[in-house]
Formats: sequence, structure tokens, C-alpha cells
Amino acid sequence: MSLKDSKHGSNTHKDHSHRPHNLPLTDNFGKRSIRTFLDFRQTNMPESRDIKGLPLLCLINLTCISKVKVASFLVGLTLMFLITASYLLMWDRKGFLLSAVPHPFRPVDITTSKSTAEVSLDTTFVDVKVLGKIINCNEQNTSRRTPDEKDVISTDPHLFSVIPRHFLPNIKSPCWYEEVSGDIGMDPYKNNRFSLRSKRFKNVCDHMRARFHQNVCNIDGKLFRLRCLPYFYIIGQPKCGTTDLFHRLLMLPEVKFNTIKEPHWWTRKRFGYIRFKRGFQERFPIEDYLDLFDLAAINIQEGISGNSSGQHHALQIITGEASASTMWDNQAWSYLHENEEEIEPPFLAQDFIHAVQPGAKIIIMLRDPVERLYSDYLYFTLANKSAEDFHQKVVESVQLFQSCLSEKSLRSCVYNTSLFNTMPVRLTLGMYFVFVLDWLTIFQREQILVLRLEDYAADLKKTIKKVFDFLSVGPLSEQVEAALTKRPMSNTRRAKDRSLGPMLPATRNLLSQFYQPFNSKLAGILNTKAFLWSPS
Repeated sequence: MSLKDSKHGSNTHKDHSHRPHNLPLTDNFGKRSIRTFLDFRQTNMPESRDIKGLPLLCLINLTCISKVKVASFLVGLTLMFLITASYLLMWDRKGFLLSAVPHPFRPVDITTSKSTAEVSLDTTFVDVKVLGKIINCNEQNTSRRTPDEKDVISTDPHLFSVIPRHFLPNIKSPCWYEEVSGDIGMDPYKNNRFSLRSKRFKNVCDHMRARFHQNVCNIDGKLFRLRCLPYFYIIGQPKCGTTDLFHRLLMLPEVKFNTIKEPHWWTRKRFGYIRFKRGFQERFPIEDYLDLFDLAAINIQEGISGNSSGQHHALQIITGEASASTMWDNQAWSYLHENEEEIEPPFLAQDFIHAVQPGAKIIIMLRDPVERLYSDYLYFTLANKSAEDFHQKVVESVQLFQSCLSEKSLRSCVYNTSLFNTMPVRLTLGMYFVFVLDWLTIFQREQILVLRLEDYAADLKKTIKKVFDFLSVGPLSEQVEAALTKRPMSNTRRAKDRSLGPMLPATRNLLSQFYQPFNSKLAGILNTKAFLWSPS
């Protein structure tokens, strides 16, 4: 994920730096005497060691206490008790609230730690066996019942009125002809919301606008334009190498990408959310999303019309998109139905992609979830980053998730938006098997290619060949292959983040224990031990 596009990617985090134990104390704290209204010492009387006089002094001070103050104190104490009791009752009914840490564990305070040796953590509360039993206990926890297609279609009739049920034959990409309505002289990209927010895409629209009329075709006296959906989707996960793969595939002659790597349309913009913290803004219609792939459509149409010297090549052109939120982000449903008692999203992004494009190809890139989380923290945390701060945030997040599991199912905790926004790090994004299983419940196994970033980095040429075979592209010329393999890695860790060094051993141990049951389940689903990420 590129720096520019990752701002759309990903959901934002709350700043948990404003905790009481982080507030600076004055230098003379603890040195000054603190007097209360029940302080029996008299500053205006001579000091006496007469024991007999002590009761008299106490009586003098007590009689000076205002009865109103005592009554106010008792009333305040009663109100505090009532408010606390009502909060606990509300928590019991509605689950997690976006407030102070709502769990029985007390976070470890390591803000004053100076070295690895000074940081210690009792990780016995991470019970791997219990977590494994929760994952395997029953079918309801680890799989979902896919909704009927008619129910999916009924949620967005316009989407399914624009995209036909069948695509043109003899064209590799999923394309169809759409009738041009209105005046052909009108600007087809004038109101595109992507172009209004992206200067790069606006420049592409200016280029396509000049060629638009040349590729409008006349069929039975009516004017039509070619429309296309992505041939494939790189759906995640964040900080797993999707940006680098995107840019390498862009070097292939038959791949015509849009210039926006992460449109986040299926998960956010079609609902009217660009960044959830800013609330509802405006919906991006399906027409705006399809405009992103018009560059491929124009090249394909030129081949169909015989205006291209490589007609066969034009018919083999494909396009794709690489929103790293597509695999996991379904938070929009909780914002749209915030007053309903849904414990899980009623629909997932893959339900809609499959309904409009059942033959889509899906690429997933994963990495050791322990390393992914640290990379995610370094990338999205803007200030006050440190290995110690990461450690504290991990402890709090693990405790919050385990508190959720004590009351709810695994899937409902993974998809719980309130919990996600409360956790200081994006712990759930590393629970890969839940997301992969949900995609496998609706797409065929042969439609999904799952890669490991570790393999991609160790043997780029071999892994890229897997992608080429999966997409049925190539073979490449020696010149293109050399350029592709020699291209520097994209979106690597920033120098200032590298200077922070690795995570603390205690953090790594905690996360390794936590993710182990999830990795084991994923390895079983994909039938390979490589996804255990066990230390060699």
C-alpha cells in the first residue's frame, strides 16, 4: 500500500496516549502537605504533646465542619455509586462502549521502561488451548451462512441494473456495452467523484475524454460505450506487499490498471464513507467506479473495431484493483444500521462482488501476523512511536479481544466495529483464517490465490510466475522480465521507523502465542504448514 493511498485504507485509530499515567507530575509532588477538611492539625495553635488535650482539639475541628459540606459529600458519594451501577448495567446489555477500557484486566504500565530487560509481562492470561477450543468449538463461530443472492440484490437495485448478468464472449475481461444516454457531446467524466479528489486520475480522464467519441459504436441506430469490471482483485492484507505486486503487474503489456490503486469502493465509498471518522459524506455511484477501468475498455474497443494493430492482444487486456480493505473491512454496515442489534454484518463485500462477477479472480497476500501488526503500527502511528508503546498497545488490545470472547462468538468479535475502534492496534487484521474462510464460502478455491510475503521477498521470480499462471498472462519478453524483477521494492519501511528497531521480545512472545491458534486453522484450510509461521 502506497503512502498516498494508505490514508484511504485503512481505518484510523484512536490516540491512546492521553492516559492518567502519562500525565506529567510537578517536581514537588509528594513534598507538600495536603490538608483535608478532616485534618486535625492546627496551624494557628501552639504545638502541644499533651495527650489529654487531643480529644478537645478533635472536637474543636469537628464542630467547625459545616453540616452542609458533610451532606454534600454523602450525596456526591451516592450519585457516584448510582452512575457506576448504571454504567455496568449498560455494558452488560450492549457490550463494548467507545470509552475507557471496558475489561477486567488492568493494562501493564510500561511507560517508564528504558530497556528490554526492564519490561516484563506475565503472558499466562493468553491461554492458547482455550483460544483454540473457541475457534474449533462449533460451526457457528468460524463460518457464516451466506445470504441468498436475491437478498443481496435487493440491497442495491441500481448496482445490479447497471451491470448485466452476462458479459461479452471472446473478451478476457468482464465487459459489456452500455447505451450512451443524453448528448454525446457532454463530458462523460465531468462529475466523477474520483477525478474530483485525485489529480492523477483527473489527468487520465482528460486523456480518455479526447478518445471517448472515437470509441462510441453504433448498434442498431443506438450509441453504446464499452464498460468493464476488474478481471482480478488484490484484496489484502494491509502491510503485506500488495503495493509492490500492484506496481509490478502494471509493467505487463496486457494489464491496464487504473491509476488509483485503492479505490475502496466495495467497502466504503459506495456507502458514502471516505474516512469513517469524518462520518457520512457522499456516495460514489457504480458509474464512477466503472470509469476507473475505462482505459482498459478503450483499448479493448479499439481492438474490437479493428483500430488497433494488435487486435488479438487487445482482446486479452485485463485490469484489476488492489484495495487492501476489501478482504476485511465491512464496518460500513454498523454505521448504516447502528440502531439495530446486529452482532455481525448482514452482508460482506464478497457477497456483492460474487453477485455481479461470479468468475472474478482473487489474490490475497499475507505475512507473519506478528510482523504485520508491528509494521502496521509503525506505518499508521504518526507520533511518539516506540517498541515500549507498541508493547503496551498490544497488551491492551489482546485483553480487550479476550474480554469480547468471554461474551460473544469469535466471528462477532472479529467483525465488531466498536471493539475494532477501541483497540489501540489493529489486532484482528491478523486473524486471517476468519476472513479467508468467509471468502471461501462464496468463491471457489481455484478462484483464490493466497501468497506469503516471505516467499515473495525470498524468490520474487518464482512467486510472480504463480501470479502470471493464475491470471493466465505472459510469457514475458526478456526485457520486460528483467525490468520487472529488477524493480526496487515498493512501500518499504521508512528510515525513521527502521531506527526504532524490532519489537520487544516480550511483545513477540505474546503475539506469537495469541496468533498461533489462528495460524494453525489457516494452515489447515489452505493445506500447507507454511502459514503456521513457526520459527525455524
